[in-house]
Amino acid sequence: MPKKIAVIIGAGPAGLTAAYEFLDKTDITPVVFEMSGDLGGIAKTVNYKGNRIDIGGHRFFSKFDCIVDWWLKILPLQGAFSKDDIQLGRDIPISKEPNAPDPEKTDQVMLYRQRFSRIAAFGKFFDYPITLSAQTLMNLGVVRVFKIGISYIHTRLFPIKSEINLEDFFINRFGRELYLTFFKSYTEKVWGVSCREISAEWGSQRIKGLSITKSIIHFIKKIFLPKDQSIQQKGVETSLIGQFMYPKLGPGQMWEEVHKIILQKGAEVHLHHQVLGLIQDNGHLMAIRVRNNLTGQEMLVEGDYFISTMPIKDLVLNLGEQVPQEVRKVAQGLCYRDFITVGVLLKKLKVKNNTKIKTVNNIVPDNWIYVQENGVLVGRIQIFNNWSPYLVKDQDTVWIGLEYFCTEGDDFWQKSDEQIKGLAIQELVKIGFIFSSEDALDSTVLRMPKAYPSYFGTYNQFNLIKEYVNSIDNLFLIGRNGMHHYNNQDHSMMTAIVAVENIIKGVKTKDNIWSVNMESKYSE
Repeated sequence: MPKKIAVIIGAGPAGLTAAYEFLDKTDITPVVFEMSGDLGGIAKTVNYKGNRIDIGGHRFFSKFDCIVDWWLKILPLQGAFSKDDIQLGRDIPISKEPNAPDPEKTDQVMLYRQRFSRIAAFGKFFDYPITLSAQTLMNLGVVRVFKIGISYIHTRLFPIKSEINLEDFFINRFGRELYLTFFKSYTEKVWGVSCREISAEWGSQRIKGLSITKSIIHFIKKIFLPKDQSIQQKGVETSLIGQFMYPKLGPGQMWEEVHKIILQKGAEVHLHHQVLGLIQDNGHLMAIRVRNNLTGQEMLVEGDYFISTMPIKDLVLNLGEQVPQEVRKVAQGLCYRDFITVGVLLKKLKVKNNTKIKTVNNIVPDNWIYVQENGVLVGRIQIFNNWSPYLVKDQDTVWIGLEYFCTEGDDFWQKSDEQIKGLAIQELVKIGFIFSSEDALDSTVLRMPKAYPSYFGTYNQFNLIKEYVNSIDNLFLIGRNGMHHYNNQDHSMMTAIVAVENIIKGVKTKDNIWSVNMESKYSE
């Protein structure tokens, strides 16, 4: 009997996890088609002249124990200190497993990292998430603190009863004054629309359990209880988790390793192959049409199961005229937010490290900084030195990434690379991160379309799409864009694991796939 085939669309975390699970648990052969030439999707790592860029910043932690175990099976946790651990004399937890890898001797290793992020606003730094600290209160000033306190009390006494949009969601959890101070402008910079136009579901998905009350409780625990340095942190809201794992050479390293493993086990992975159509018969997929974008050659690929991580907007289009018109209309109205990362190599930073955290060359210790300063377009700044010292070719330089949120085809997206580089360096000067443009040694521009599925447009009718695709018995949608759901990396992986389990067990319903990342305990 010929082996069954699982056709997988997309070689991001979800698609590659599905391929691995098929090979590990079944005799089904996965055949993966990826439109780009990259592995890992938005979790890829780009190597620019020996300096590596993490697109978007990926902390490896999860409240799913099976995901943590999965990662460590691919890249084991360090058993010796990394380069910067040694330089700074850091005493961190290291693996006691026999033959646990030494980051100074091998690349096949997962590092243990401390998280530190802040908000840059009003010319000052604030902890992210906002904490009840003396520095926060001093930065805000007496008048603003008083307004925030009164506003929060008012909200607790008189909450908005029906949360229709994201503004309602934020106000109910943080009060109107804190919402206006820290949430409104930044969220609208990210999404390009008013918070009133974004579904409250986005908030309930990304920061479900976080509130002022929980932030205060967490702050008090940090003072009076021993520091929790474990990777599994089920009792802590995701936005408050303070440590994580990280591949030595960036998140893309994980997916490059998975790619090697699945090829060795018999999978097929075809890069630069674009899906042109999915052929179905009475609610059952038969094959897909794909094109090799390097050669122009087209082919028909039959399969028994079809796993899709491609944007639903494109999937519905590729399903053809059999899709009901109302479903096609909703799909066409789905929106996405794209972003551009500008990698800038610097001689030094002007901004000083005024924290108690020691860093190599005393640079600021942040993994990323949320920029809420007026008059600049940059949304976040990553400092790659602090993610892993092995991302940076020369330890005497500072390697950063400036993130700009935009929409494919808009004015910013259409700027030339040179224009965007120039703007990024000018904004670094403007917000006081560097002294002058002469501090920039080199730069590069990376564009990431459809990075964030949006919760506006026709999203309020998304159930029409969901019901239709669920009716195709051997089609399984997984991952962030595959489900139009703002999943973290571990959530995307979990949807793949659940989908493969459903196939193994003959489970017909797909509700358990859609329910991943719907529980508040798995939120960020």
